Amino acid sequence: MTRTATSVFRERLAAGMLCLATLPTTASADTPASFNPLGVLSQAEGLPREFNDHFFDVPLAVRVDLDGRLLGEALVMLSRDEKVQLIEFTGSEDSQEPDAQRQRWSEYLSDPRPLGNCARNCANDLLALHYSLSNSQLSILTRTVERLSEEERYHALPAQGSHGVIVRNQLNISGNEADQTGRYALQAQGSVGQWTTLGQLQVDRSSDTQQRTRHRVDQLYAERLEQGHFYRLGYFTPDAQGLMRQPRLLGDSPDTALGIMYGSSDSLAVNSANPSATPIYVTPNRPGVVEIYRNGALINSQPVQPGLQAIDTKVLPGGIYDVEVRLIEDGQVTASTEEFIYKPSNWSNPDEPWRYNLYLGQRTTRLSNWEDDDDTSMTAGALFNYLAHSRLVLGGSLQHVRGFNQYGVSADWDALDTLKLYANVFQTDEHGHGYDLQALWNYPAGNLVLSRSQTWQQYPRLRGEFVRAPGQEVTQTSLSWLHRLDRRISTTSRVSQTNGLYGGTSVDLGLTYHGSLLGSLANWRTSVFDRPGNPGTDHQRNRGINFTLSMSLGDDGRRFSGTLGSRTARDGTRDQNLSLTYQQALEHHTLRNVSTTLSADRYGAGLAGNVQFQNRAVYGDVHMQNSSYDNTLSGGLNLESTLAVGGGKAAMSGDVQAYAASMIVDVISDLDDLTLRADNLQGPSAQLKPGRNVIPVNAYRPGQVQFDFQGLDAHAAVIQPAGFSYHLNRGGVDYHQVRIMRTVTVLGRLLDVRGAPIKGALVINHASRSLTEPDGFFAVEMSESTPTLEVRQRGGRLCFIKLDERHARRENEVLLVGDQQCSPDTLAGASLNREGDAG
Repeated sequence: MTRTATSVFRERLAAGMLCLATLPTTASADTPASFNPLGVLSQAEGLPREFNDHFFDVPLAVRVDLDGRLLGEALVMLSRDEKVQLIEFTGSEDSQEPDAQRQRWSEYLSDPRPLGNCARNCANDLLALHYSLSNSQLSILTRTVERLSEEERYHALPAQGSHGVIVRNQLNISGNEADQTGRYALQAQGSVGQWTTLGQLQVDRSSDTQQRTRHRVDQLYAERLEQGHFYRLGYFTPDAQGLMRQPRLLGDSPDTALGIMYGSSDSLAVNSANPSATPIYVTPNRPGVVEIYRNGALINSQPVQPGLQAIDTKVLPGGIYDVEVRLIEDGQVTASTEEFIYKPSNWSNPDEPWRYNLYLGQRTTRLSNWEDDDDTSMTAGALFNYLAHSRLVLGGSLQHVRGFNQYGVSADWDALDTLKLYANVFQTDEHGHGYDLQALWNYPAGNLVLSRSQTWQQYPRLRGEFVRAPGQEVTQTSLSWLHRLDRRISTTSRVSQTNGLYGGTSVDLGLTYHGSLLGSLANWRTSVFDRPGNPGTDHQRNRGINFTLSMSLGDDGRRFSGTLGSRTARDGTRDQNLSLTYQQALEHHTLRNVSTTLSADRYGAGLAGNVQFQNRAVYGDVHMQNSSYDNTLSGGLNLESTLAVGGGKAAMSGDVQAYAASMIVDVISDLDDLTLRADNLQGPSAQLKPGRNVIPVNAYRPGQVQFDFQGLDAHAAVIQPAGFSYHLNRGGVDYHQVRIMRTVTVLGRLLDVRGAPIKGALVINHASRSLTEPDGFFAVEMSESTPTLEVRQRGGRLCFIKLDERHARRENEVLLVGDQQCSPDTLAGASLNREGDAG
């Protein structure tokens, strides 16, 4: 039966195509064949009678074009009443159209649609449908065929808007037995029609605030996008939105204001998990913790080990802003530096060289207890970028804050394909002025980064325990060099100089060898350092050498590293040290990574541990360590969680990335312990488990999420539906259900009440659908939990068939049911719910 159902169709299709090759065409020379005005019946008049039946009410393999562009290969069915019905797309490898386009037309053409000019129900801007028998091509013509691409320069907003709320929660705690620092931040963005609303607040407590609990509402506004611009009304912090290069300023940053903001629409930046383009380095002498502060509030903490290393900036928010990085060793702040986070969005439209933000409002602290003053002065500003050349972006800033004017200009220049230069000059009335310079040179074997900043400050500024005197000149210069000698050996060098409180010249040199040990990948590293003294070294210069071995222990995520070295002790003498670290990646439901470090030096032994975890509700890490110097216990906790509400449903997510919009998906499965993969060509992929899930999707841009089984194992199951289209504003949330049904392939033959074969009938089950051959044979995937088939023809229901496996022959995952009679009497006994589900 299987051979008959497949080979017969192929033989008949091949014979028909051979006959079509000999047909004359009546199209004129200057009329494309894909838009031949002849109907299907007129085109089939030249076919021999014995072939005519093989082109109507049977599956046909065709090419589908959309406005002259290939949409994909598909199976369709033609009827003698000049209608076409698309069964499924079978291939799209050569098409440049997005999957969302195929999904839209697949849904529209799943019901029979008349060929020719569209007169009613013309969705998707449809003008006409045409089928050509001579080249087996279905052509779709829409109103956008000759439309200029002006609208394509912008993301079209959803026609009916969108609704939903996405709430992101963050908790950061760091401290020891004597001092604790913590912050809770909440950001809620919602979509109401064509408007986006955003609320942002934080509560923190630290030694800088004399352990006083502070609260602050940073943003509470509504925003609307139009082509090329955005409008913002309400209570907001006037920070730059989406500027590629924002000049740094000296002085007070703009506080929350009640007012209005206006800017170019492509300046709306979306946070991502990309690292900062300007890396941040720390050089701890002992095991410690790095705390990162933005506007005086803790936003992240990370454990660090001795030696030169870059901190992880992927977990920090997107944008361009200043942070303070504090290095804490044995409970004491041993270094504090001001760094620059640079995570901008790309320039989306080079034909429009200007990007700008304008704001005007009244400064207010009514929703905050950070400030005790009652200053309600006006605040205003203009921030802009100008694309002077494809390789040169100019930036400017003019702001009026607390009665002072702040100015800044910048230049971002890709001088060569391998050389990038950045310059920034700034001044604030009665505060001071300064500049930043940075050069990045990439070459095949490495890169070289040179940076220099210098400020002349007229007023003291407090950062942690470091006070700069009035009129002090602060200079920072650094040179970093990475060079690969060959594919196994690389060198790193960093020289920096600063004239701060614990300033001086710092030198770090390293040599790394990538090889193998005991059959596993291994890295050997030797580093030499000479750094300025600080309270952790009794103000003596910190000099030393380290030898490090890092290697994997098999393929199950285990790693080991060990370091032996010498450094300056806390009393300024020599200190030999040893540390051993074991790390294990886990596939646990919640735990993702566990590591522990044992260290020893002249003061004794110390122990540190770090655990990373993630599940459907929360993502985070916890780290703890005790000091070998005084046995002080310190640690930290970082937690993130996202709540999505939409479509009358709510779901939690532990995904670390920021959500511009989201989709709640309930997975209902006949199979236990099954994982689905959600692929989104316009955004990140995600994994789904049976139950409730929430996945991130892009805002403004139409897209489609496709579902498939995770891994390479074959499953006798089907996913329904196989994907969903979406189009949401920022903050919008959609809700959908996905069913995973255990299936069996049903092979049989469909007969009418007189025993004659029924050809061209649509056989439908919850799991799939197929067409019957001219001799009535069909093959369809059927859900084992719902052994019923619905039969349709020419848009109407013919019958329902309930299959009994006891009267069929089963071979593995194939069910042979033989002849099945289709009687209209079965329609009367079918419930309305069953009919709706089957359809």
